[in-house]
Amino acid sequence: MKRQKQIIVAAGLLTACVTIAIAQDKPAETKPADKIAELFGDPVVAKGAGMEIKRSELDAAVMGVKASGATRGQQLGPDQALMLERQVLDRLMQIELLNSKASEADKTKGKEEAKKRYGVILERAGSEENLARQLKSVGMTSDELNRKMADEATAEAVVVRELKAEPTEADVKKYYDEFPARFEQPEMAHVSHILLATVDLKTQSPLPEDKKQAKRKLADDLLKRARAGEDFAKLVKENSEDSASLPNNGEYTFPRASADPRRAMVPEFEAAAFALGSNEVSDVVTTQFGYHIIKLKEKKPARKVGLDETIDGLKVSEQVRELLKRQNLEKVLPPYVAKLQQDAKVEVLDEKLKKAGETLEAARAEAEAARKAAEAKPEEKKPEEKK
Repeated sequence: MKRQKQIIVAAGLLTACVTIAIAQDKPAETKPADKIAELFGDPVVAKGAGMEIKRSELDAAVMGVKASGATRGQQLGPDQALMLERQVLDRLMQIELLNSKASEADKTKGKEEAKKRYGVILERAGSEENLARQLKSVGMTSDELNRKMADEATAEAVVVRELKAEPTEADVKKYYDEFPARFEQPEMAHVSHILLATVDLKTQSPLPEDKKQAKRKLADDLLKRARAGEDFAKLVKENSEDSASLPNNGEYTFPRASADPRRAMVPEFEAAAFALGSNEVSDVVTTQFGYHIIKLKEKKPARKVGLDETIDGLKVSEQVRELLKRQNLEKVLPPYVAKLQQDAKVEVLDEKLKKAGETLEAARAEAEAARKAAEAKPEEKKPEEKK
């Protein structure tokens, strides 16, 4: 199971530019943040000319981010939670300030970019149904996701237009040529698999022993049928309980954990997959999720990925372009946003959030100094034997 989770949460699905969830619109149903507001009031935590952020808006956005992290096993301490709140608040203020300067062309570009990003997210989810279920786990709908991405993309369009941060084709090619190691793809295993879960995939609670035994008996039977030559894709469709990969015939493509921990499978799954030959079917593999039967479709040797190739739904050249754009924005955006906030006379009214902002500002200054030092140091080439 990819990243040791069966469900891909919304935060993992958003494209690189969409870094956090924005405040939720006010739907008809009552959400946790609305209930809190009813009990304790809804004070304004930040305001400026033509804008204000209420506690309910901030809480709704923070809850979405925390829910995304919780599904990946991430827990925040009190200090970290406060820093997260301030980062989300900063993002909300930026979005409002930037959207207030958006032209019609910026808004059109924002909608087009949001549509493109939504398409990438939908492709990774496998189906509208899968995506809706994944978004529901973090309290969001597809319509809300589209609106949030459109707001963010519109804000980005304003910044790119005003600060001229868009890289050229020459910039993209220069980066690709100067950092070849960053485009090396490790050996990959392309597999199809059947999962018979021995845990409740929603709660992760173990199934009763009698149900586990029944699943094992079925796994042994399916293994015999697979090795006898039955259509593996049909066996996957009729039996696999891995809803994340089922729309794609149970397929995953992944590297070894040592090459890219972010895309790793659980150790037992990885070891079995890389030990197979092409079109070979594994024994029944037991993991924390249940019983797997794995068929290796192919092993892809390590290589350098081309600029025109598509990875995770986007061309490599587009990914480099986004990276360079973000790097450009990191240099010019902070003073630009600071000027917008000054002009709008933005105030953070919550004292804890105000102090958290001072801490974050010091951390950003330190990170900027480190970035400049890293840019000044040439990238070390890998030893020949590691290529």
